[in-house]
Amino acid sequence: MSKKVFFILLLLSLSLRLVSQNIDRIEPMNWWVGMKNTELQLLVYGKDIAAASFSLDYPGVVLKEVVRVENPNYMFVYLDVLPEARPGTIALTFTAGKKKSVRQFELRERSDKSGALGFSRADVMYLITPDRFVNGDTRNDNMLGVTVDRSQPYGRHGGDLKGIADKLDYIRELGFTTIWLNPVLENGDPRGSYHGYAITDFYKVDPRFGTNEEYRRLVSDAHSRGMKVVMDMIFNHCGAYHWWMKDLPTRDWLNDYEKYGNTTHYKWTLMDIHAVQTETDRVVNGWFSRGMPDLNQRNRHLARYLIQNSIWWIEYSRIDGIRQDTHPYADYDFMAQWCLEVEREYPDFNIVGEAWYPKISASAWWQRRSVNNSMGNSRLKTVMDFDLTFTLQQALDEESNTSEGSESGLFKVYEVIAQDFLFPDPDNILTFLDNHDISRFMRKDETDLRRYKQGLALLLTTRGIPQIYYGTEILMHGTKKEGDGLIRKDYPGGWQGDPADAFAREGRTDLQNEAWSYMQGLLKWRQTSLPVTQGRLKHYTPDRSGVYVYARYTDTQTVLVMINGSGEERTLDMSRFSEVISGSATGRDIITEQIIDLREKTTIPAKGVYIMELSK
Repeated sequence: MSKKVFFILLLLSLSLRLVSQNIDRIEPMNWWVGMKNTELQLLVYGKDIAAASFSLDYPGVVLKEVVRVENPNYMFVYLDVLPEARPGTIALTFTAGKKKSVRQFELRERSDKSGALGFSRADVMYLITPDRFVNGDTRNDNMLGVTVDRSQPYGRHGGDLKGIADKLDYIRELGFTTIWLNPVLENGDPRGSYHGYAITDFYKVDPRFGTNEEYRRLVSDAHSRGMKVVMDMIFNHCGAYHWWMKDLPTRDWLNDYEKYGNTTHYKWTLMDIHAVQTETDRVVNGWFSRGMPDLNQRNRHLARYLIQNSIWWIEYSRIDGIRQDTHPYADYDFMAQWCLEVEREYPDFNIVGEAWYPKISASAWWQRRSVNNSMGNSRLKTVMDFDLTFTLQQALDEESNTSEGSESGLFKVYEVIAQDFLFPDPDNILTFLDNHDISRFMRKDETDLRRYKQGLALLLTTRGIPQIYYGTEILMHGTKKEGDGLIRKDYPGGWQGDPADAFAREGRTDLQNEAWSYMQGLLKWRQTSLPVTQGRLKHYTPDRSGVYVYARYTDTQTVLVMINGSGEERTLDMSRFSEVISGSATGRDIITEQIIDLREKTTIPAKGVYIMELSK
């Protein structure tokens, strides 16, 4: 018997058993007319659904292809939603013998044109781990078989979308323009998976955080306050408890499915011109962990599913940007195609990819239009500057050595920024002092805020798009060595019964209030500073004084930044900086409002910082 005849007989046999078309899922749940890419994939899942025939009759919608794969419980339907299609409900008809099942599918109007604005160097992001920020609704705490237990660093603590929505005014008043939330989609792992990176349903917000509608309302509430929202997405892997893991569509839906293999995490092999293919493949095809199966984006149905999913969330919720987790671990060509399709649909949108490399050269390799990337245009607009992060954490702990030729302290910061020639677009890099994956910038029991103030001053006045991790404003600390759970501690006051409410001034210590006020002053000023948000940068090599001096400037305005990396007061001959001072006689420090004479010599305190708006 030929394979073709066998397949026909198999479908006939299945159709006899197909009684009522038990269709469990159709994804996406809806779509929109007027999309630039007219192709629409429907993933249909149900017992023996492959045995059914499919049809529809709707003006402007054309059936392109019905694909049946090796698993008879899946059907992939490809439609063309032509420009002339109008909003309405499509009757999707599944027929097997005399049995017929009809499912309604909504085509919506793209009526909401707000949002999808992208983010830029004019913005500052506030990064939140939702489970650890604020518990706004205790009714959703204990769901999916997991009980909230705040004593467990790796357990669920109960933070949710309602809690974030309740604190939008706090975040705005602090001076942030954008919030980035660690993943909010369903993580149905019975162990809790509080961090959000083991997704079990790509189309559903985790019920312990809230609902899809609550997420959309949160984005809308942020927009009404002039703020933006960035969504954390993961295309490299799903969670081990994802609904399709019990019944995969195809054997190649995952990498290393039949024989488990872990990624080596040796991301350098992806750009190494001397690398052997087996090592490159091990990075891309290996699982991130046993709890995070590796998705094979070379499967065309999965690739379309993921691209479509991100576009669905943009159109549904009108988010303004995406942070893509573990960007280098996914298929290179797929990720480039995804960036391209999102950009075509939403020209103002922005995506930042997590390319975790300790060297600026590697981060720059991933940014679009990199001349050093022989793989082709990655299409990734924004990359993360881990090199600057790790350098700042180390350099600001050191005293700048003032011996001639020294390369300690702030000289290391200068060296990183001096390599910006490697970036195709140094304004579109994400800069940060810390985040949810690395040790916090603040040290335990640190009572001297000079290091804190220098770190914030550098972050908020140098090039790039700054991101600040929640709790930095109140000096929250924690190290990677202690564990991720302690890097992602609860924000004090986010839970009923907390002994202190750090969201309120009276709930903070004097030191926390000093730190909070310093950050707020910088953030509020930054929003109005054209030299910082739109201007260029010139900097000077830290000399024997150990002072790093740089300017942010436009054609008409200049901001001069001076940071003293030494433990002693320094007096500088200002004639060295005449090119950027350009005849200005004085500078006004934006924090203290002190007027500083720039005509001859200027004295800066030990471990001090000046951020000055210059005047003639």
